[in-house]
Amino acid sequence: MISTYSKLPGTSTTIFTVMSQLAAEHKAINLSQGFPDYDLDPKLVDLVADAMKAGHNQYAPMAGVPALRELIADKVNHLHGSNYNPDTEVTITAGGTQAIFTALSAYITAGDEVIIFEPAYDSYAPTIKMLGGLVKPYELAPPDYEIDWEMVKKLFTANTKMIILNSPHNPTGAVLNDKDIEALIKLTRDTDILILSDEVYEHLIYDGQQHKSMAMYPELRERAFIVASFGKLLHATGWKTGYCLAPENLMKEFRKVHQFNVFSVNTPMQVGIARYLQDPAVYMDLAGFFQQKRDLFRSLISQTKFKLLPCNGSYFQCVTYSHFSDEADTVIAKRLITDYGVASIPVSAFYIRNTDHQVLRFCFAKKQDTLEKAVERLMKL
Repeated sequence: MISTYSKLPGTSTTIFTVMSQLAAEHKAINLSQGFPDYDLDPKLVDLVADAMKAGHNQYAPMAGVPALRELIADKVNHLHGSNYNPDTEVTITAGGTQAIFTALSAYITAGDEVIIFEPAYDSYAPTIKMLGGLVKPYELAPPDYEIDWEMVKKLFTANTKMIILNSPHNPTGAVLNDKDIEALIKLTRDTDILILSDEVYEHLIYDGQQHKSMAMYPELRERAFIVASFGKLLHATGWKTGYCLAPENLMKEFRKVHQFNVFSVNTPMQVGIARYLQDPAVYMDLAGFFQQKRDLFRSLISQTKFKLLPCNGSYFQCVTYSHFSDEADTVIAKRLITDYGVASIPVSAFYIRNTDHQVLRFCFAKKQDTLEKAVERLMKL
């Protein structure tokens, strides 16, 4: 047998794959992995099909179809008062995760430290480790998952290279506020620390709150990679299409990696999306659409034994069960599938140390009928 070396010896199959497979085996209602169970807009499908029929089937430019990059720059600049150049500061990527991987690969080397906020999307830490970097986790806790920036400051060293932020936050639904932004500006001022801002749920923010994008603040924008996802925006997670924004000097390095990673992204989808997003209602109406689903799911889940945690953004709702069970979250999550036919995600999977606050995450980006059937089963718990 050939002897091999693993760059990620402690890493196994992601919890999303594990829970979705288990849900399929038991024919459970899948509220675990974050994808809709309803169709996307037929108009968008037609526009992509039209692009294929019109011959847009060969390689796109490495940075992305110009019309789509121009539309993104116009959208972001209009919403956030920024000035991104579509030619040099916008790159289309094969989804948000590829953009995250590419930004980290462009800048993180052996010994560099990266601060992340846990619970965290599970691609951050493995990518940092694979690149030889050191993960410096700051653990957030329920119910509000607020950031104590004085504690974060203690994680800073001479080797701190990057901070990864995610707002609206997966899995907790928390969002950054003005105090968070003020603290972040203060902590990074007069440093060379980079920011990787995962904003894939940027338009899924509720109760009239404003998304605090790094694009809004010149002091943060100059050091930030901003990652976004059309999968979340268009209810088409399987298309794996997203984008990254960054100042020209940072984007130059990003594109060096991007060109040897995926080179370019699906051409007809880019053309179709560019035409579809000419109507701003596509993204401006998303908050209302998903807030209705959030409110419905919260009203339904309140009839179960679970206690709701706050949800200010994303399409995930976290609940706690510590008041009626002392089971590990991984145990109860599997039991909900096998005994009750509903799949969730144990939030301990989002911590490097598998910190267990006895919290589960449910995805409410589902049809009303799906949510009602799922909660009907959960009420039997």
